[in-house]
Formats: sequence, structure tokens, C-alpha cells
Amino acid sequence: MKNIKTNIFLFAMLAASPMTVNAQTADDADSIVAKKKVHVAFRDKDADHLLGGVSYVDMEELAKKDYTMSSLEDLYGLVGGWNGNNLWGMDNDRLDNNDNGNLPLVFIDGVKRPSNNVLPSEIESITFLKGAQAVVLYGSKGAKGAILITTKRGKVDGLQINANANTGWHFAKEFPEYIGSAEYMTLFNEASINDAVGQGNAAAVREKLPYSQQEIYNHALGANPYRYPNVNWYSDEYVRKAYNRSEGTLEIQGGGTRAHFYTNINYYRAEDLINFGPAKDNYTDRFSVRGNVDLVVNKFITGWANVSATYYNEYKNKGDFWGAASTMRPNFPQGAAPLLPISMLDTNANMAWGTVGKSLNLLGGQWFPGGGTDGAKTNAIADCYFGGETQAVSRQFQFDAGINYDMGKFVKGLSFKTLFSIDYAASYSLAYNNTYGLFQPTWSNYNTADAIVAIKQTENEVITGTKTMSDTKYRQTITWNGHFDYDHTFAGKHHVTGLLLASMYTTTASGQYHRYANANLGLQAGYDYMGRYFAEVGLAGVHSARLPEGNREALSHSFTLGWNIAKEKFMKNTGIDDLMISASYSNLNDDADVYYKDNYYYIYDAVWKADGQSYSWSEGANSAPSTYSTNGANPALDYIHRKEFSLSLRGSFFNKLLSAELTYFNTDMDGYIVQNPTQYPSHLKTGLSSGKFSPAINNNVANRKGFDFSIKAQKQFGQVHAELGLVGTYLTTEWKKYDEVIDPKATYRNQAGELTQEGRPLDVIEGYKCIGFYTIDDFDVVTTEKNNKIVKTYKLKEGKYNLGGIVLPGDLKYEDVNGDGTIDKKDQVELGKSGSYGAPWTFGVNLTLKYKNWTLFVLGNGQFGAKGMMNSSYYYMTGTNKYSVNVRDHFQYTYNDEGIITGFVNDDCTHPRLSVSNTPANGVASTYWMYSTDRFNLRKVQLTYDFPKEMFDGKWVKALSVYVNGNDLLTISKHRKMMETNVGYAPQTRFYNLGVKVTL
Repeated sequence: MKNIKTNIFLFAMLAASPMTVNAQTADDADSIVAKKKVHVAFRDKDADHLLGGVSYVDMEELAKKDYTMSSLEDLYGLVGGWNGNNLWGMDNDRLDNNDNGNLPLVFIDGVKRPSNNVLPSEIESITFLKGAQAVVLYGSKGAKGAILITTKRGKVDGLQINANANTGWHFAKEFPEYIGSAEYMTLFNEASINDAVGQGNAAAVREKLPYSQQEIYNHALGANPYRYPNVNWYSDEYVRKAYNRSEGTLEIQGGGTRAHFYTNINYYRAEDLINFGPAKDNYTDRFSVRGNVDLVVNKFITGWANVSATYYNEYKNKGDFWGAASTMRPNFPQGAAPLLPISMLDTNANMAWGTVGKSLNLLGGQWFPGGGTDGAKTNAIADCYFGGETQAVSRQFQFDAGINYDMGKFVKGLSFKTLFSIDYAASYSLAYNNTYGLFQPTWSNYNTADAIVAIKQTENEVITGTKTMSDTKYRQTITWNGHFDYDHTFAGKHHVTGLLLASMYTTTASGQYHRYANANLGLQAGYDYMGRYFAEVGLAGVHSARLPEGNREALSHSFTLGWNIAKEKFMKNTGIDDLMISASYSNLNDDADVYYKDNYYYIYDAVWKADGQSYSWSEGANSAPSTYSTNGANPALDYIHRKEFSLSLRGSFFNKLLSAELTYFNTDMDGYIVQNPTQYPSHLKTGLSSGKFSPAINNNVANRKGFDFSIKAQKQFGQVHAELGLVGTYLTTEWKKYDEVIDPKATYRNQAGELTQEGRPLDVIEGYKCIGFYTIDDFDVVTTEKNNKIVKTYKLKEGKYNLGGIVLPGDLKYEDVNGDGTIDKKDQVELGKSGSYGAPWTFGVNLTLKYKNWTLFVLGNGQFGAKGMMNSSYYYMTGTNKYSVNVRDHFQYTYNDEGIITGFVNDDCTHPRLSVSNTPANGVASTYWMYSTDRFNLRKVQLTYDFPKEMFDGKWVKALSVYVNGNDLLTISKHRKMMETNVGYAPQTRFYNLGVKVTL
């Protein structure tokens, strides 16, 4: 075993390459935390010297009780101010964030990188920089906050090997529920009659309905599911209830006097829920290798190098199964099932046999793809069998290296640190793009037996046999920074820190002409007196090519004061261990939001186009080519400014029995760009060929304010150690200034008739106040003559108003808010907040119980105060949409022979009348479709058993742990089923996992 470990040590030292130094270990977790510093912007700080706006998580400690599968998983329930998408409600959708979606900037080992390319097993700690004062050094791209991920380093002398294996099962939470063919056809007939009532021809429509009673009976009977299909896309025939995900990780670390290394090798594979044909074998896998190396060159110079390589593949069938499952009707389309058996062909149908017989797409020689009368040329089932397959490929390589030079021999406390990195990422798709044709059958019936007597093929068939490459993308990011650091204490009392920084990174990506770049200088200076009184200033000189010359350079600044009251003599023996109060004001320059309609450059310039058509001077000519202005120049266009005041209070009490932190923030994003400002007269904003001369200006101001908090209590109860944590955020948003012209007759509206935005939440939901359903009493029956026939239609009574289109009993009725006798957009009101930037209240709670070698970890999170809108076809069904089970409780009439409504089948219904004409009155945003998104999630439960250490004394195994855990186990909400049901996408899942860890 010794030789094996020696060989592994030599291999890892040669193969590894990636950073830290002098990390210490201790058996007691609290002593580890005390000795570790917190990684903040370009430097490390003692935890008790943090001045607000910063939260951090020790991921190595968390991993001992919480197995996670992605880097930021579960942290929503552990960090106040972080809601899983943003920090303090900041919008990040305009950040070029290396595939991080709408997350804030993410830095991994000091380099801007995607958070999905580092696994929890690789991470040492994560720091959340929420406050403006915490991100000032990151320049114009960092104004929305940042997340710093620090990977593990080699910490032990000699050699240590950790292996971790996990396997678990994802179980679907909910599947959408749709009605069957016979019920759908019956209700579609009803919808057709309903529309005919409004046009006065209900009797005629009833004589020729879309579906006959015989057809409906045949579909309900199910005797021939190929001619009269009843396709349930979520049945066991197509979808399984669970799929497996397995993962293995090997960590190797070690070193000696001159060098330490850490290596992480990981592989995982996950299946999916589709359960038929080649799609049964769909899977995603990922293989990654990370190596971190730290070197001691001499007593003044240390260095590091980090390398990471990731290979990601997604193998799946062609087609969009989940999208089709939410749109394809159960009678698929009328006349044919997705697959038809060759045995249904009439033995005498020679032409049909010839057509099918020459097909390249006979499944097992027995089945061919069916198509109905709707003109579709593909179907999702046939896509899987005959359309080919795809492989989505992603490859990432990341390298960074740096040195740290201790310059204490020149100036005590001075050092210099520099970093260089280069990252490559490439992605593409490989596919067999086969073409197949659907076969539209013509059916006949002989002696009560159905048979296909003719076939029509929709498309020619092509089986390529070769893979094609598409969707090729690449990205290269180069980073460099260098900074002088100063840290010295004079006379044991006066602690002075400083940092002088130059930093840049640039990203080149396919399809983008301009590089995404950030370059800035930075200065940080700090002072504290005996850890009692603190002052800190941060400055950043920023540059942006998105702005006009003369405005491209600017100075961001931040000022912070702090007072650790617990260090005062009068606080002794009060039970207060630590009590820090700090206040900060910042003004940061942000250029991530300098854009208009996805254009980030030259929006300050006058733009002329020569593709217009205008009036001609020539007699007889209607028009002539013209040149016109599309944008005026604004040489004063400026950065957007993050102006923020924050106040933080942090403390621990009664020998760390209780610790807490509370931060209040008030942030203005000042100067959002308006492209067509109202301050200019109309003749400068509209003209011939859609020309205009008005320039883009800085104007709108968005405010975000609230507070976040974290509370932790811990206590020993006999042999049980208990820790309870609670974190949360309260957020409110508002447009403090918005470019619009107020309607003087109704100050809550602008001149366009829309709700004013100024003073309203950034994520306001606008809509109508629904006051119930129209009933018979709201209408008069009007008799007219049409085509020599007496026609009876419905007309709203005097004083009753509708939103437009044909309105009948059973349609939704809305309040005439402004009393003008018309229902239109002027009657829309503020309905609530969507929670786009975070629900008004978000919180997380975690509990850890340790008893002997057992550890129980429980994590929950929740949100309150936001609203959602049931605006998809799953909830409001109209036209030819597929009907879900929500349609069953709809407004339903009874008629007489003239098509006049005589009554209602149900008075207490939850869905408007059915219609095939997309009734405008029923589908708009209103209080009727609005619901509360309040919820509490039992996010994680994990039980871990650590085998006693004495079991392994003198053995090659040093430690062993086993654990079981479950993710997303329970949701408590009035609308749980709605929020757990995905429509058009793969279902949400619960995950149950078994894992084992071993240390050699």
C-alpha cells in the first residue's frame, strides 16, 4: 500500500497544476474557521474586520454534512441577501457572464468564470460581495455585486486521498394532466357551439360539429387506438417515474517543504425521464480534472498554478418531446396514431404496401410513423425513432498562475501579487439529421374490422449516415491583474492596510464583433485602531469604450466607517463577545447597463441610414430612395451610477451561543438610458421613414432598499450539539424617476393610457380587476334578419362594458376603473409584484444536530409576498389548444332549439366558457388568473454517520463516512401543485441519494 500511495503522489505532482499557502488544520471546526481568512476583492481579511455587505460560506465544513451537486446549490438558505439569482435584488441580465445566466459576476480563484464549471467537491469557500463598498475594486462591470469561489489547495504534508461515491434517483414531482380524446372532442364541439351562439348560428353549427358523436364514441371505446388514438404523453409508455444520477470523485493532495498540490478528478452521469425508443438511452455526462499547485521559491517568493479541464456531453434524441407533450392533442391529430402497425394495412392495398414497403423507416419491420389530417410533417414520437440523434458537446480549459512577492525587506508589510489566466471554452452539436415522412392513412371498415386502404407519404426520406456539426461557439477570456498590498500594525495599535491595483480582463466570443472588456485601476486604504475603530476608502478608475470620448473615464468611490463597540471597556462582562456597527456610502460607475435594444456601442452617436423610401419630386413617381436619421448624438452620455448607503450591525453573544448580522441597504441605480425621451418635441422623434433626431439620454432611476439578516444559535445538550440558523432578506423596489408624460386628467396614467411607472415597483404586475362572469342578466337578446333568416344574438345591456370582441355569458367581466364607459388598457391597475428581482420576503432556515458519530442536517427556504399569473394554455384554454384537466370546471350553458341560452350547468365554476376564437376578454392578465407564490420548501435532509476513528488506527483507511439525503422533499403552499408542475419542459424532481466517503 505504501508503494501505491508513493506512486499516486508522484503522478499527482506531475499531472496536477493549480493556489494557497499555509492552510492549517485542526480537529475542532471552530478553530479552523477562526484561523481562516475571508476572501474578498483581491485580498483576504479577518472575519472580524469585515465592515458589512459581505457573507461567506466555508464549503469544506458544509460538505461534511451536505452533499450538493452544483456550486451554488443550497446557499439560498444559508446566506442573507442572496436569493439564488441575485444579490440585494440587482438585475444582472446585461452582464456578459460566461454562461452564468443572470447571476452576478462570478470569480473562481480570482478569474471571471462560469459557476457551472466548478463542482462543490473542488471548492474551499464562497464569498458573496453584496455591498457596493465590497465590489468597488472590480470596476464598471462589478457594480451589481460578485461571488468569489475559491478552490481547494494542498494542505497536508505527505499524501492524502479522499474518494467519494454517490448514486441517487430523481423522481418527478408532478406531471401535467390532460383530458383524453373523447372528452376533448366533446368539449371542442361545445366551444364551437358557444362561439356560434354569439353569431346567431348555433343551430347550424350543431348540425355540423367538428367531431361527430360516432367519432367520439370510437375514441372513447378504444377498440382501435391506431385509427382513434387517445395518446397520453405522460403515461408509462413514454415516461418513466424516476432516473438515476451517479457521481464519483477522487481527491489527492499532499506535498512537503517546497510544494503542495491538490488534484480533483470527477465524473458524473445522469439519465432522463423519457422512456421509449432510443430516448431510453439519453444521458448527460461530465468528466473534469483540476490540479492546483503551490510552490515556495524562497522565503520571499511563493507561486501557484491552477489548471482545470472539463468535458461535457449531452446525448439525446431529436425533437422536443416535452414541448410536444404540452401541445399535441390526445386524438393526435385526427385519423392516426404516432406509430401505425403494418398489420393494419389491407392485404389488397397494393399501392399502400408498396409505399410503406420501400420506406427506410420501418421500426422493427412492423411499425411506421403515422400522420393525420392536420398537415404536420413530423411528430415527436417519430422524431425519436427516425429523426436521428444529437450530441451537445462542451469543452473548457482554464489556466491561471501567479506569484506573491514579500517585499518586507524593503518596506515592512509590503507585498506584490500578480495573476495571469487564459481560459478557452468551445461548444458545438453533432447530429445525425435524418429526414422521414409521415404516412397519412385512409381507413375503411370491412365486416367491423378497420383496415388502411391507402397511404400518402408527406416527405421524402433521407438517412444521412454521417454526423453534421452545428451551433459552434467559442469563448476566450484573458485576465491579468497586479497589486501592491500593504498590511502593518504600528505600536501594536494602529493597523494600516492598503492596496494599489491594476486589473483587466477581456472576453472574445463567437458572433460578437466587440470584445467584452473591463480595465480599471484601484486603490484601497484602511485603518483600524486596536480592532475598535475602523475607516476604509476604496477608489477605482474605470474606462468604458461604450461611452463617448470625454466620458469614458470615471472615478468610483466608497467610504466606510466601523466601530466595534464590544472592544470598549464599558462593554466588558456584558455577555457581548463582538458588536460591530459600520456604515458605508458608495458611488460606482456601471457600464453593463449602457445599451439599447441589445446594442452596446455607439448609441451616443448620430446614426443615418440610406435604405429609406420617401416622396419623390418627379412627377408620376410615388417614392424615391432617401437617407434619414435614426438617432441623434449625445456627447454627454454617461455611466449608470450605483449610489448606495448601507448600515450593518454584526455581533456575537454569550460566548458565541448566539451570533447575528443585520444589514440595511438603500441603492439607487441612477441614469438608466432612455432612447426616445419624452422631453424632446414630437417632430424630433418621428418623421419620414421612421426617422428621428432625439438622442439617447441618462434619465431613469431605479431604487432598491431593504435589509438582510442572519442569525445563528448553537448549544450543547448533553451529547447532542445543536446549531440553528436563520437567514432572510426583505426587498422593496421602485422607479424613483421614469421618463413619461403624465395624463393631467388621471395622474396614475401616462398620455399613452398606460399605468405610470414612476413610484411603482420595478417588477409590477399590471392587469384588470375581475369582478366575476357575465351572466344572462347582463345581455339583451337582439333579433335581426340575415340572409332571409331570423338571427338572434346577444348584446350587452346599457351600462355593461366589455374588453372587445364577441362577449357572451361565461366570459370574464372587468371593473371600469376610470368610469369612462369603456374597458380598455386605461382600466388596468397595479395587481402586485412578480418577484422578478426576488420576492419581497425570502428566508432560509437550517438545523444541524450532532450526536456521537451521527449528524443530521436539515435545510429549508421560502418566499412570501410575490404573485404569479396563470397565463399559459395549461390554465386558460382556447382555440385549438390542448385541454388540461383544469377545463373540467368551466362555465357551461344549456340551450334551446334556437340556440338561445336557457341556463347554466354549473354556477360555481373556475374556468370561463370554452371558445375556439381566442376570446380576448378571457386571456388577459387580471386578478382572476393571479395567484400567490408564497411557499416554504424542505430543501434538504441529510443523515451522516462517521465511523469511529479508532476503527482505523494503523490501517490504510483513515476515515469512512456514509450518508443518505433527499433534495426538494416537500413544498408547503396553497398553490403547491401549480408551482411544481412544469408545462412544456422536463418535470421538476425530488432527489434521493446514497453516498460514501473514504480517506486513505
